[in-house]
Amino acid sequence: MSAPHPARRRHWLGCSAAWAFTRLGAGTGLAAGHPGATWARGPQTPPKETPDPVRPDRALQFPRDHGAHPGARIEWWYLTGWLRPTDSAGPTQASANLMGFQVTFFRSLTGWGQDTTAWSGRLVPRQLLLAHAALTTLGATPRHQHDQRLQRWSGEEPPPGVPAAQREHLAAAARADLQVHLGDWFLRREPGPPGGAARYETQVEARSAQGGFGLRLQLQAGQALLAQGDGLATPGFSRKGPGRPGSPPEASHYYSHPHLAVQGRLRQGSREQAVQGLAWLDHEWSDTLMPAGAAGWDWLGMLLDDGSALTVFRLRQSVAPQADAGRAPAVWAGGSWRAGGAQAPVRRFQAHEVKMEPLDRPPAGAPVAVPARWRSPATGATYPLHWRLETPAGHFELVALMAAQEMDTAGTTGTVYWEGLSELREAGSGRRLGWGYLEMTGYAGRLRL
Repeated sequence: MSAPHPARRRHWLGCSAAWAFTRLGAGTGLAAGHPGATWARGPQTPPKETPDPVRPDRALQFPRDHGAHPGARIEWWYLTGWLRPTDSAGPTQASANLMGFQVTFFRSLTGWGQDTTAWSGRLVPRQLLLAHAALTTLGATPRHQHDQRLQRWSGEEPPPGVPAAQREHLAAAARADLQVHLGDWFLRREPGPPGGAARYETQVEARSAQGGFGLRLQLQAGQALLAQGDGLATPGFSRKGPGRPGSPPEASHYYSHPHLAVQGRLRQGSREQAVQGLAWLDHEWSDTLMPAGAAGWDWLGMLLDDGSALTVFRLRQSVAPQADAGRAPAVWAGGSWRAGGAQAPVRRFQAHEVKMEPLDRPPAGAPVAVPARWRSPATGATYPLHWRLETPAGHFELVALMAAQEMDTAGTTGTVYWEGLSELREAGSGRRLGWGYLEMTGYAGRLRL
């Protein structure tokens, strides 16, 4: 996921702090003096967070690792997927009425109030919670809408039973399990019955110039969690670079939950409808995610029709001119494959086993005309939209289903990235295999964490 652009990060944190001090009060993400703020406010100075380093020998532990890790520098819960009206045909049919969605929650440890007594108390913005949401609609009038949120987080747990009238001001994340709230946006997990599957739920009410959209989705697990990695360390330890002697590893703790069955409601403007589809959930946390010399990354998570799940990523070197960023040499790469089936093993890719390169020819057969590369009229960034993938699981083509899926999130993370609904095809034959999401960062300027 995306992180603050270097030129904007200090400004972003400074503005965030000022906003936090002036707009938010001392409650658990509640405005000071807000009517009905009745629960206990807790200590005036929340405890400092214990560092939570990424280690190759650390095994993931659930349900704890579904929750927040406030001692890590950066963390995200990333939910993407495709939707259709419930009365539409299944996923093997044409993609003309297809919709894609993204709901991402970020947590950032600012470092303020950790090492000094100059600032103390509950108003110090030790942590920030941020969220991005987007909806891509294909069909006769293709469009892409997105919105973003930002609030200070005191580090306290979500209070139980928050009245609806107060949720606009709530910013909280749980440690014991997945439960993150940012105003009336939320993402949470509900454990299933003994021997049963877990369920997730998310809600977003987004504003945009096109009338906005709302999502209220329930997501049912049909497959096991997938711990990412390269097969050389404990599953869940995901290397992002070659490492340097005496330095923390360029790595994250990272797992995915693919093939979540989606049911729910979608609002577009004043029109609301029932929808269904499939989704992919990622959860990742780290202190040092990018190696020196990397400008950004390309990542994809694909949900195949046969139940298989494909992850591919690479981190790119900096190049000039910026328009050639897609062809930059890879600093590191990785991914995973799990074939369809309840007991299928995970094949984790090593860096030398993955190749991801843009193609110069426009893809054929997309429901919306898509060029090989697209230049954003808003930011000037140029993004490759047609890719060739080589992995131990096979060779594939990846096609963006719409060009204009850029996310300008200067108001929260201070960066620009491309995040969009895409199609996976079999190399050579062009046969469609599934849908998912492609993410490209560092094309509008070098990305730094």
